[in-house]
Amino acid sequence: MQYYVTQQNGTEPPYKNEFDQHFDEGIYVDIVSGKPLFHSKDKYDAGCGWPSFTRPIDAPEVVEEFDDSFGMRRVEVRSKTANSHLGHVFPDGPKEETGLRYCINSAALRFVPKQDLEKEGYGDYLSTFE
Repeated sequence: MQYYVTQQNGTEPPYKNEFDQHFDEGIYVDIVSGKPLFHSKDKYDAGCGWPSFTRPIDAPEVVEEFDDSFGMRRVEVRSKTANSHLGHVFPDGPKEETGLRYCINSAALRFVPKQDLEKEGYGDYLSTFE
């Protein structure tokens, strides 16, 4: 599933994925490159069946591209470093935040818990939880 999603622009089934209802503190990184993509503080339950975030943790690492596949007009999001397909971004997110919903495939992500950030080399992100 990870290869299908990240390398073949696939989509995992809604509601049957690892991070849809996962709300522990930590960061989500690209499963391929390990680059930080999203923060747990920006994650919310959009009810769509996939993990949803209001913003990337490192905006330049999340690239937006026009996607007209399957007869739809959408904005695809990919990781800059690994060029992994992550999902899509929609303008129907929480208005009190960014108004955006980054709808991301769990298969494109690896979760790093807050307590493991330092030992996994992401210690610089500990201050973002204060």
